[in-house]
Amino acid sequence: MDVDRMRAGIGRSALDSDASFLLARAGAVAAAVANRALGDLGLKVRSYSVLTLAAECGPTQRELAAQLRLDPSQIVALVDDLEARGLVRRRAVPSDRRTRIVEATAEGASLLAAARRAVESAERDAHAALSEAEAQVLRDLLLRIAYVDLG
Repeated sequence: MDVDRMRAGIGRSALDSDASFLLARAGAVAAAVANRALGDLGLKVRSYSVLTLAAECGPTQRELAAQLRLDPSQIVALVDDLEARGLVRRRAVPSDRRTRIVEATAEGASLLAAARRAVESAERDAHAALSEAEAQVLRDLLLRIAYVDLG
């Protein structure tokens, strides 16, 4: 791929050496690719992320907000939508009735399986310029920095 051609004629920029800009831009491109792949399933990256975590570990809404770096009000809206579609349910924590755990329903788990396949396929296409070894190095490096805010 010719990176210069993909820049829509803008050419080289000081941003090319700014890792934060490149990460943000790569994230935006990845989200757009994933959103296209998820569209037929009625999901977007954020709702897919909530559904994934709900299926894996039944987090609280507060935990979802921290994990996804979203405002709690955004989590409420995402969970409301998924719940209205029958994909997740909220369950009160016995020790604290104000705290709600978000769990995937059977229908949510089924949709999640299809969504994972769609996202994996889209990711392979989006990362076609990388060898499998390079893609693994990228994932490893991102894992080292993606959660530094969580301690």
